[in-house]
Amino acid sequence: MESEVLGVDSGVITVAHELKAPLCLLRQFALSLEFERDISKVSERMVATSERALRQVNDLVKVARLADALFEMEPVNPRRVCDEVIVELDSLFRFNRRSVRVDYRNRERLVVGNRDLLYSVIYNFCLNAMNYGGEELPSEVFVRDVRGGGVRVGVRDFGPAIPAKTWREIKDGFVKKPTEIAMRPGSSGLGLYIAAKFIGHMRGRFGLVRHRDGTSFYVDLLPSRQMSLL
Repeated sequence: MESEVLGVDSGVITVAHELKAPLCLLRQFALSLEFERDISKVSERMVATSERALRQVNDLVKVARLADALFEMEPVNPRRVCDEVIVELDSLFRFNRRSVRVDYRNRERLVVGNRDLLYSVIYNFCLNAMNYGGEELPSEVFVRDVRGGGVRVGVRDFGPAIPAKTWREIKDGFVKKPTEIAMRPGSSGLGLYIAAKFIGHMRGRFGLVRHRDGTSFYVDLLPSRQMSLL
């Protein structure tokens, strides 16, 4: 019982820490306004920071409402979802002197999923990847077919090794609670927790590949062979 309480507490602490970070950043921006020559740039950063924080809060609300039958499964184009995420995060990547590339190799064009949930999954994967690499080592968003007829959608980064505990949790198909990821400063344990919940709802498979120079986080989804009516 004690370990369960401690587990809950650590999850709450992680959530509080991650939600506190953008508030501290907004405060820093606000205090620096009077010293800035180009207020418009600071204003743009404040809006972007607040939007990311709001998205994280909205994702937590979605996690709590997954059982309410609000997120139905439908045919989804994973390439289009990835492209939309990259467009939204483009300014953030450029501001942090990071870059991202795509590698689309899938023949199965549609997957069974939920567009909003898949968007959040890829969004969180990209935010994690943004902390690592750079212009010469861009993060990679990929979509490819896998054996057995599935479609793999994920993000490859060049960060430090993933701890064995986190790897085992993801390998087993779930992340029990939001947890800070050791050896990966800036990584969002909350983001991976949200992604795990959304992937489970879409009946996908959450996985990762540990490379010698980074990690690929991915979701495997079933293809949708529903014919489009033109």
